[in-house]
Amino acid sequence: MKKKIEKQKDATLQKRPDKALKQRVMTGYAELLSALKERIRSAQFKAALSVNRELVLLYWQIGQEILTRQAKENWGAKVIDRLAADLKREFFDMSGFSPRNLKYMRAFAALYKDKAFVQEVLAQITWYHNITLLDKVKNSSEREWYIRKTIENGWSRNVLVLQIENDLYHRQINFYLSALDDIVKAPEDNPSIGIILCATKDRVLAEYALRDIKKPIGVAEWKTKLTRSLPKKLKGNLPTIEEIEAELEN
Repeated sequence: MKKKIEKQKDATLQKRPDKALKQRVMTGYAELLSALKERIRSAQFKAALSVNRELVLLYWQIGQEILTRQAKENWGAKVIDRLAADLKREFFDMSGFSPRNLKYMRAFAALYKDKAFVQEVLAQITWYHNITLLDKVKNSSEREWYIRKTIENGWSRNVLVLQIENDLYHRQINFYLSALDDIVKAPEDNPSIGIILCATKDRVLAEYALRDIKKPIGVAEWKTKLTRSLPKKLKGNLPTIEEIEAELEN
């Protein structure tokens, strides 16, 4: 009888795993689950990014075809309405073939001629980001700045719109001057001078861009001898044009 009771106890212990062992099993499971979730999310993101790249490139190619045909065949604007109807009939399960969106494709292709730039840069943001930039930012340098900032910071379309409406592009050239004055400049020094280097010196654009900025900012055409008009005491404190070029190329 005694031996029978001991056997029953052993069987009971075997059915009840040690708590420490059970905890180790659960910890291992949690780690596995966490790792798998991360891999799945990563795969989903890559798949979505790949789909977006293909979509942006497809829309650019459609825009290119429309531009080419309209130029060669002298087609009018009504052909877009017909094309939209035919594409929607054939690909009824796909959105994006409205006349308005086809016109965006044409404008997109007309604005960006370089296929490599479309594939490598523009395809990193969504189509809705791209058409927002088409609508709201007309200056090419400013538009490219917002494109790269969107990629760098992962801005949603709504955040991008907010940054454009708040004129972040022009407010940043003032932020750095204020920081320089506050952190670096000695009390006895004059206010810092900002320099904007442009491909061409557009006086009208510069006037509107800098109208509400109170700090001294100079606008110079790229590769001009900027230091010619500076006071002698400032010439030695500014980099040469060659040094600026070398820094921008790095």
